[in-house]
Amino acid sequence: MNENLFASFLTPTLMGLPVVILIIAMPSIFLPTSNRLLTNRVLTIQRWLVQTILKQMMAMHNNKGRTWSLMLVSLIIFIGSTNLLGLLPHTFTPTTQLSMNLGMAIPLWAGAVILGFRHKTKASLAHFLPQGTPIPLIPMLIIIETISLFIQPMALAVRLTANITAGHLLIHLIGGATLALLSISVPTALVTLVILILLTILEFAVALIQAYVFTLLVSLYLHDNA
Repeated sequence: MNENLFASFLTPTLMGLPVVILIIAMPSIFLPTSNRLLTNRVLTIQRWLVQTILKQMMAMHNNKGRTWSLMLVSLIIFIGSTNLLGLLPHTFTPTTQLSMNLGMAIPLWAGAVILGFRHKTKASLAHFLPQGTPIPLIPMLIIIETISLFIQPMALAVRLTANITAGHLLIHLIGGATLALLSISVPTALVTLVILILLTILEFAVALIQAYVFTLLVSLYLHDNA
């Protein structure tokens, strides 16, 4: 097998045109919707999960912060469904692209920070200089706090990208090792197959956990500023 290890992370194209937008919109097609008063079990479970996550995230917010509830729920559903879609064979995971994750992280972080400077100017500026700081350390602390503030969206994007990419690489490597070992030692191939199955189950959990962590951190940034 001469396939490039990172070939699955390349942006897919159709007739020379990128199809990322179609892939990003694909998970929303599979989400069930209904206008009926009585729904089925799938819709009931979906609604219960959304309400549970929303209640947990919005418990610490004031009325101004709760106006972001629809955006945060949409964000966690989008990231979770996109991560799960990428675990299917011969599919592409948009969240392995740092550019896309930065495109989600920077506007949300910037919106929360601008909201803080607009409505809580003194409290937002106070974060740059903790109370009781010695005068000689004031310039250094302001620089450090400024850097830490601007590194927040990068940390959000890199965390999501690294976790999803690492899991896909492990599945790719162990899957290739399983195929190679079939012609050498069947018992060893069966062991690696069991490891591959367990890793795939773990990746399903990681896909959902990373969506929750990303949204929770955005919610915490909003709580600090709203």
